[in-house]
Amino acid sequence: MRKNIFQVIKSAAAAVIISLVFVLIFTLLIQLCSIPMTAVKPVNQVFKILSIAAGGLIFIRGDKGLIKGVIYGLIAVILTYLLYGLISRSLTISWKFLIEIVLGVVAGGISGIIAVNIKKSA
Repeated sequence: MRKNIFQVIKSAAAAVIISLVFVLIFTLLIQLCSIPMTAVKPVNQVFKILSIAAGGLIFIRGDKGLIKGVIYGLIAVILTYLLYGLISRSLTISWKFLIEIVLGVVAGGISGIIAVNIKKSA
């Protein structure tokens, strides 16, 4: 049980850190290239999904990949939403946040399933 909790915590933390790295790199690209501001939100969504998938693939092992993935996906979305809200000093909850939660839970669940099956066969 404790091992599963640590896997979920490490996966969520990795997803948040990877997401921050993506956002920092993208911010640099925005400064260097003239990327339109309308591209920021869709690109950030892709970054969050990729980050959640990477966190699960790195740290989820054993069994119950779907459950672990759903939980860490939810935690990662909430943490990144809070973190980005604090950074931008605007934290608003809307229906878009619910869509982010659904995407994060789905990405976490899928990556959790893939991660436990990859680890079993390796």
